[in-house]
Amino acid sequence: MATRLLARRIWSISVKDFRRLPVASLSSSSYSSSLSPSPRPQHFLSCSRSLPLISCRGVSFNVQDHDDFTERVINSELPVVIDFHAQWCGPCKILGPRLEKAIAKQKGRVAMAKVDIDEHTDLAIEYGVSAVPTVIAMRGGDVIDHFVGIKDEDQLDSFVKKLIGQ
Repeated sequence: MATRLLARRIWSISVKDFRRLPVASLSSSSYSSSLSPSPRPQHFLSCSRSLPLISCRGVSFNVQDHDDFTERVINSELPVVIDFHAQWCGPCKILGPRLEKAIAKQKGRVAMAKVDIDEHTDLAIEYGVSAVPTVIAMRGGDVIDHFVGIKDEDQLDSFVKKLIGQ
């Protein structure tokens, strides 16, 4: 158990460190040969094999720790939908892809943070999550709306549209 926690801590630190590195500093012989001469935007790095927890579409991301949550959710310029879920939760496995689809329809006007309640119990307690799946809509650090349980695609679309003000 302690080894697993230590490995998880090391992994979360290394992901945050890689996210802050400029593109040129990640060059290795095999990686640099695939880079074009012109600099790439930072978000393209998320599609590399070294960062599997970050979505290549830029639509959703897994929260690594409380500081990451503060940086990428609370201080986000975009509205953020937060999906509190658990690996063992059946409805969460159904809701997750539906929610990602609703977010993707907005084409970058809203982001989605995924918070595993087993890994981030402190965040679940802080936001009053007592059942999963719980979804919270946040804009400018303020909670706008939330729901608990599973929803169909139309309900999710209207939930997201309400967040972005449509």
